[in-house]
Amino acid sequence: MSQNEPSIAPQPGIMEISLYQGGASKIAGVENVTKLSSNENPFGPSDKAREAIVRAAHALHRYPNTDHASLRNAIGEVHGLDPDRIICGVGSDEIIHFLCQAYAGQGSEVLFTEHGFLMYRVSALAAGATPVAVRERDRVTDVDALIAAATPNTRLIFVANPNNPTGTMVGLPELERLARAVPQAILVIDAAYAEYVEDYDGGAELATRLPNVVMTRTFSKIYGLGGLRIGWGYGPREIIDVLNRIRGPFNLSSAALDAAEAAMRDRDHVTRCQTENARMRAWLAEALTEKGVPSDTSCANFILARFADVDTALACDEALKAQGLIVRQVAGYGLPNCLRITVGDEASCRRVAHVIGQFMAERAGAPA
Repeated sequence: MSQNEPSIAPQPGIMEISLYQGGASKIAGVENVTKLSSNENPFGPSDKAREAIVRAAHALHRYPNTDHASLRNAIGEVHGLDPDRIICGVGSDEIIHFLCQAYAGQGSEVLFTEHGFLMYRVSALAAGATPVAVRERDRVTDVDALIAAATPNTRLIFVANPNNPTGTMVGLPELERLARAVPQAILVIDAAYAEYVEDYDGGAELATRLPNVVMTRTFSKIYGLGGLRIGWGYGPREIIDVLNRIRGPFNLSSAALDAAEAAMRDRDHVTRCQTENARMRAWLAEALTEKGVPSDTSCANFILARFADVDTALACDEALKAQGLIVRQVAGYGLPNCLRITVGDEASCRRVAHVIGQFMAERAGAPA
């Protein structure tokens, strides 16, 4: 290209985006691995969801419906919500992207907590907005810090509750205080892990009552449908109407829609997964604490194991890999001395605890 020819450049902010790195699923030289790096449901999807996918295979030559009415109605029935205030997307990631595309842009700011989901920053930059990471307090969302960081240019505030990768959460009264304190911004409560918290609606009641609150949810965690990419959002009709105007008409496949509806209606499967996750989460956290590896009380399907320093965390990760156990390094989230460990089935949890126990004993020079 000559100096006189115009250059083709992306929109401002795009080149500041680092490519998202998902949880690893392979270890070089290891045949059989146990993946505990992406907070997936170890029990997989409901049998009813599997059956729905098989049935859907007979009509893959047909376009899916564009209004997602059947799935929205199922979500509304189960959660007691107005289906007209629900939008479905390719994972909750797409809903997050819609919100930034529709409400953020050049000259605006998007707030999120310092250890929050990495896609908040990515979607803000993609929209041309300025991402603003706000400090947490001992790995817990600090509402006062978010309020202090907000400016007249703040358009969106993302709060994952429970948070990923910390597993911590704050009470709904605190989130209501935040929404009321920054009325010019939409508070987005990312409730991807809401099903793992007893008696928690993910912020649905706030999103019903307040004009500037949106809740996002996913089928990728407790429903075990991460491979199909299905999420949903709920909020004021005016906001949902705006988001639907930029949503692709065929963003979800027929197979995804049918599987998600079947999964949503199979409450027995959800209850079993909730019960087993709570049991093994408590067991794993206690077992690691006894071995000198503490973690904050987790409200999700993982724990954030904290080590004395970065070197110890990295060495422990290598020890786990040597045994075919894949967990998640979270330096990208600002937590280089931690490892995020998905709560797997009982056998996986016991293997993790055993390997970490051996590692910590050897590190201390004591017998395992």
